[in-house]
Amino acid sequence: MSLPQLERPFLTDGGLETDLIFNHGFDLPEFSSSTMFSSPERIKALKDYYRPYLDTAERHGVGFILESPSWRASPDWAPRLGLSRDELEARNVAAIDMMRDLRAAYAGRLPIVISGQVGPRGDGYVPGEAMTIEQAREYHRWQAGILAHAGAEMITAITMTNVNEAAGVALAAHDAGVPCAISFTVETDGRLPEGVTLGDAIRAVDAATDSYPAYYMVNCAHPDHFDAVLDADADWAPRLMGLRANASRMSHAELNEMEVLDDGNPDELGGQHRALMQRFAHLKVLGGCCGTDHRHIAAIADQCFPRR
Repeated sequence: MSLPQLERPFLTDGGLETDLIFNHGFDLPEFSSSTMFSSPERIKALKDYYRPYLDTAERHGVGFILESPSWRASPDWAPRLGLSRDELEARNVAAIDMMRDLRAAYAGRLPIVISGQVGPRGDGYVPGEAMTIEQAREYHRWQAGILAHAGAEMITAITMTNVNEAAGVALAAHDAGVPCAISFTVETDGRLPEGVTLGDAIRAVDAATDSYPAYYMVNCAHPDHFDAVLDADADWAPRLMGLRANASRMSHAELNEMEVLDDGNPDELGGQHRALMQRFAHLKVLGGCCGTDHRHIAAIADQCFPRR
């Protein structure tokens, strides 16, 4: 599949898990949005979550990437969620089925890509126990294959903390026969949690996968944390095409301890994205991460994409 977001602007959603927990009062065991498939009420709330974002994309005449609620739905999370492997597989399939239903409801109104979202094997903020690239490939092959078979048109790896796992996910997507995007998270100094620079991480994954990722992103960090490392003249710059920023300026350690949501300032965040796009022209995909909701994405769209 040729991904349309390589050629034109696309939006995606915000911080799904923080929005559901702090703004809507849902309990998400292990911070896993796949737990929303446990009752009709939760399923309806999950589907309702996506609609304001799709409406914003339609108003601005841009495309939309439907990221499936499957960030913590890979094999190691099954026992922690009290699920069998088969039950976890069913939730991955249900996540893609929901994305297909939402796209059908907006058919003809805007271009929509269905992405199967995968997360790190361990914590999303720390590198965790190091895997080799082949170990990561084998681990993530199960979920990538299920998502692709269910109808995902691409795989997006969100909150990658280290090069080996990111490369393993890319190769697992290759095995599943779908393109992929790799999104790294960075600390307040703009480096990955394992200490590698963003540019070196992109170069290393490209080298290990024969440049298989369609593009790269940064997520789960405030623009203040990575603004200084976005060098538009760097050799890796054209490979970085998306941002899913946090609303909060907090570090990952501080976010882990928060009990009250820091939702920042949507208008300020929108202005920061406009400034980034003006000097880093490669950006095509914009969304949000922790602390953001439809207000933040609407503000980003207002600042970056004039209304149709």
